[in-house]
Amino acid sequence: MSVRERPADCLFCKVVAGDVPAEIVHATDSAVAFRDINPQAPMHVPVVPSSHYANAAELAHGEPSCAAELLTVAAAVAEKEGISDYRPVFNTGAEAGQVVFHTHLHVLGGRPMTRPPG
Repeated sequence: MSVRERPADCLFCKVVAGDVPAEIVHATDSAVAFRDINPQAPMHVPVVPSSHYANAAELAHGEPSCAAELLTVAAAVAEKEGISDYRPVFNTGAEAGQVVFHTHLHVLGGRPMTRPPG
């Protein structure tokens, strides 16, 4: 896990630390996956890095192996849930729909996904 400082007001840092309750569905040394409290699909699981980066671009630059780990965890979550087809989504920036500014990969599945996705 990175030694990066965790902002005191970051919701996902608090989930990673165990300070905010969440239904954890998968965890590794560098990532945590948990059920979304406002699911947009039957399976909606955010996957977050244990270290704090504001968005996917920052994570890819700072810890590229962790960025790849989020995709590996997404696949493991889908497999555990019995879902073969799923949509991984990063929202990077407020205009793209990012609400919590801690990198997170949404894993959505369990129903047909519509196109276009935005």
